[in-house]
Amino acid sequence: MAEDVTAGADGVAGAGVGSRGSGPEGRRTVSSGTAELVARALPLTGPGAPGRPGAARRERLGRLRSRAAPYVLIAPFFLLFGAFGLFPLAATAWTSLFRVELTAPEAREWVGAHNYARLLTDEFFWNALANTVLIGVLATVPQLLLALGAAHLLDARLRGRLFFRVAALAPYATSVAAATLVFALFYGRDQGMVNWAVGLVGLDPVDWQNGPWASKCAVASIVIWRWTGYNALIYLAAMQTIPPELYEAAALDGASRWRRFWHVTLPGLRPALAFTGLVSVIGAVQLFGEPLLFSSGAGASGGADHQYQTLGLYLYEQGWVNLHLGRAAAIAWAMLLLLVVLFGVVRLVRGKGVRR
Repeated sequence: MAEDVTAGADGVAGAGVGSRGSGPEGRRTVSSGTAELVARALPLTGPGAPGRPGAARRERLGRLRSRAAPYVLIAPFFLLFGAFGLFPLAATAWTSLFRVELTAPEAREWVGAHNYARLLTDEFFWNALANTVLIGVLATVPQLLLALGAAHLLDARLRGRLFFRVAALAPYATSVAAATLVFALFYGRDQGMVNWAVGLVGLDPVDWQNGPWASKCAVASIVIWRWTGYNALIYLAAMQTIPPELYEAAALDGASRWRRFWHVTLPGLRPALAFTGLVSVIGAVQLFGEPLLFSSGAGASGGADHQYQTLGLYLYEQGWVNLHLGRAAAIAWAMLLLLVVLFGVVRLVRGKGVRR
């Protein structure tokens, strides 16, 4: 038994020695294995070693590139915005502090805030502001309501839905000048189609271009015609994102079509309503093309009595008719400040409502 154990041990030892070998090949095998173990245990010291300063520098540069890549991609937008957005704003603000004429822009006289103080006592500025608010209300409220109803109809399963959607966008694609000139013919006092229709029901003709309220309603109708379809398509896109399961659940609960529209559709349209309301208010403050072209003889005055002169028209009249660039720049910044104050008040009211 002892001899068998000893012989087995010797065989195992011999097999181990034989596997390594005692000649040159065996020594090479041991040397390569040892080198591999040493290479795993010790850091590399060659040119590509990560512990060298060159590798660390390359690693830092790689991280910097990965972080800077998004800013490099959006840099063209900020460059263009700075050149065509921020710089004109700053230049307009600087010009508003001078008395400068369009015929001699290099001859400037520092007046500080005089141009802004003058607006506080300028009756034409306040008349233009009141006209802008009235026309904006007359145009924005019906426009958004009509757009909401049109979107609800376009969302239904009707034949030729694509045709109606394209037709709704056609007024938006029409030129402002073309649309205004056509509406000016419609609202003609003697041969206009609107007065012809008014006469059919036994009413007297209306002087749409010279009446204080009629002219505002006529200008507002042009805005309504041009922008209703555009807003309707925005509402339609928002309606199609509302999950149909909400309508099915409301129908199972016994809700009528009106209650489903009021409690499901309108809450789902809040972002779209906020967007269209914001854009409509900005467009109302900047209203220019429609009142300028509505009456061929009025021009920038907005009618014989300035009855539909907006802030945009008053700015144009001061800068490019009366040639007062400093006053026009002050009006432009006053319009911007009015928008900022208005949106600030809306944000404050909404914040208080949310807290309540």
